[in-house]
Amino acid sequence: MYPKARLDALTDGIFAVAMTILVLDLRIPDDVHPTDEASLVRALWSLWPKFFPYLLSFYLLGATWLSMVKVKSRGETVFRPYARWWLIYLVLVTCIPFTTLVMGRYTEFTAATTLYAANMAGLAGGGLRLMALSPDPLRDEHWLDRQVSLVILLISSLLTVALSFVIPTEALWAMLLNAGASPVVHWCQRYTGRTQKTHPTER
Repeated sequence: MYPKARLDALTDGIFAVAMTILVLDLRIPDDVHPTDEASLVRALWSLWPKFFPYLLSFYLLGATWLSMVKVKSRGETVFRPYARWWLIYLVLVTCIPFTTLVMGRYTEFTAATTLYAANMAGLAGGGLRLMALSPDPLRDEHWLDRQVSLVILLISSLLTVALSFVIPTEALWAMLLNAGASPVVHWCQRYTGRTQKTHPTER
């Protein structure tokens, strides 16, 4: 048995570090020496292929962390399988800065897009597995939020992989489907609420 609070503390630290070091690849190359305003603007604009994956990764990590911390569990300790899956999940989190760097530098290559999307798909799959192993969870609206967010992340990642074989330079835009997680969650909450009113459960 492991104290869940210690795993949560480790998770917060790893997410914080991963989200911070994402920005390290956003720099003007050393061999570029702007001589006027126009050349500096061009140099900054040339960072766009790196800036978009950075913003996307920061958003996805932030949204994943927010949905995760809102999920409540009555259990204060976890079993070994949960702890092992949690470590696998954190390995995938620490890989995000690397796959983001590769994506930013080699956007035109299918392998770069596939690597990045596979990392995100693994993060979604690991999160869903942890939900299944979660000790005595409180299955409220936050549980639904987390579940829907992970499913959308998984679907958008697989779609990105598929598109990378057709339009590798544009495939990453499929990840923006994750911005629709909140409306989907609200719709699911309204739908399940109506279903419960129409078909009340026996007590």
